[in-house]
Amino acid sequence: MKKIIGQVTVEEKNEILSLFERRNGLNELAKILTPDNVELYEKLVTDMGTTGTRFQNWWDTMSKKYQWESTENGHWEINFETCEIYLID
Repeated sequence: MKKIIGQVTVEEKNEILSLFERRNGLNELAKILTPDNVELYEKLVTDMGTTGTRFQNWWDTMSKKYQWESTENGHWEINFETCEIYLID
């Protein structure tokens, strides 16, 4: 089930969009990078952790700010075109 539960500002949307794109780029890089290049691999792992934390913090902050509905097995998604937030259950 997909239900609209809120909306964020364009600025807030741009913040999560940047993190979303960065996370996806890092995940793609992780598919082709091997641990052979220790320095670059460690930088990637660190950046993935930092980006993942910032991504989750955005969702936590926005859910508290806007008091979004949630469910035990559900998750939120954003429509980057409309700034609408959905509860996916």
